[in-house]
Amino acid sequence: MTLLINTSLSTGCFPAKYKHAVVIPLLKKDNLDVSQLKNYRPVSNLTFVSKLLERIVQTQLVNYLTEHDLMPVHQSAYRKFHSTETALLKVFNDLLQAADQGQVSALCLLDLTAAFDTVDHHVLLQRLQRSFGIEDCALAWFRSYLSDRSYCVVYGGVSSQLIYVMCSVPQGSVLGPLLFILYTAELAELAYKYGVMLHAFADDTQLYLHCRTNQAEASVEALERCIDAISCWMSANRLRLNTDKTELIWTGAKSKLECLPGRGLPVTLGCDTINVSSVARVLGVLITPDLSLEQHIDAVCAKCFFQLRQLRRVRRTLDDDSIAILVHAFVTSRIDYCISLLAGAPKTMTDKLQRVMNAAARIISNTRKFDHGLTQLRRDVLHWLDVADRITFRLCVYVFLCLHGMAPSYLSELCRSVSESEGRRHLRSSGRSQLVVPRYSLATVGRRAFGYAGPKAWNSLPNYLRCGDLSLETFKRQLKTFLFAHY
Repeated sequence: MTLLINTSLSTGCFPAKYKHAVVIPLLKKDNLDVSQLKNYRPVSNLTFVSKLLERIVQTQLVNYLTEHDLMPVHQSAYRKFHSTETALLKVFNDLLQAADQGQVSALCLLDLTAAFDTVDHHVLLQRLQRSFGIEDCALAWFRSYLSDRSYCVVYGGVSSQLIYVMCSVPQGSVLGPLLFILYTAELAELAYKYGVMLHAFADDTQLYLHCRTNQAEASVEALERCIDAISCWMSANRLRLNTDKTELIWTGAKSKLECLPGRGLPVTLGCDTINVSSVARVLGVLITPDLSLEQHIDAVCAKCFFQLRQLRRVRRTLDDDSIAILVHAFVTSRIDYCISLLAGAPKTMTDKLQRVMNAAARIISNTRKFDHGLTQLRRDVLHWLDVADRITFRLCVYVFLCLHGMAPSYLSELCRSVSESEGRRHLRSSGRSQLVVPRYSLATVGRRAFGYAGPKAWNSLPNYLRCGDLSLETFKRQLKTFLFAHY
């Protein structure tokens, strides 16, 4: 195995026998029509050895790109310390801060048609060489890796004929996603030329810009020019923008949105018009124009209560450990997903999630609704924090990651130390690892932005948590103990 890997890397040749994939189509949902091809999701299977070789190359490539600061800053997919939550924290922070300053924001969610399947190999290799400095034997290895790939489809025990792949990054591979984000790295620079901010997670691309209500028409024109330029770039690079699934939503304070005609202007792209939506799903989170997240919380609660009803039916057949695992898989994991976005949310909203947590605790403990001791059960037996403390916990962990170089740069720049802030005299607080807490104008939006809520939560921690030289796991453990002490 070691000899095979070393020979492949030294000669710049990917073994031909590992270029074949077996594709198994799986029905997306059980109730869908089996005769419609669009209802299937193709699952590509590659050999273990090929993935092991790819993993080694990926590690070396990521180290090289990171060392030379070549990774796209606002691309959060398939990268260490990046996630959908960090991407949403950045986008949501920008929208909230703009609303706090009396601006409205146009958020456009671009949709690409079969993005990974249309990557042009020749263009990709050129980009690796010219934009990222990959040459000689390394470039030859990638050329060999992409060329002469094939697959067959297996369905119902029958295999199709061999099909050779002329384009796309290999589906089901380790390197494919990384190559795709390098292929599309130019999109951010293209958007910035038109004054539009861009953030992406793989092929999910969010474009947004802020403006005063009296500048909405000019901003829409700038957004239209930006999207048109992106569409032209995609056409030149064998990608396709799907305008039918592209969404647009205007966000801001309610008083400002009311000043916009029709609560927001649509975007026109050639013969297509992208109308304004009343709600948009961004990386699994439902966002409404007022940025309240109330509709998202209602949707999460509905899904969780549905799962709890199903678990209640089979509770007597399961032991405590098994039901706890299922509750975490189907309920608490949904509540914890992007819970940091709920910073500063009113208690009436977080109480909805708390009722879900209480119902889940009762199922695990097999108790009834009005039985006493539920708070003690959550704290002493299940070791669950309340929803409000879970939000604080997640915020403080992200600030810790920002201060220790384990978070994306677009979040780290929002956490500035008092001692490092410009134009400040030396204060006693500078020796306590406190952060600058910016001011806000509107409590309904300004204090909910990560740039405010993160430093505010961090400064409320005791000195031994903020100033101690702690590892991440030790910090999490001590932070949880501190929050339990103030339960």
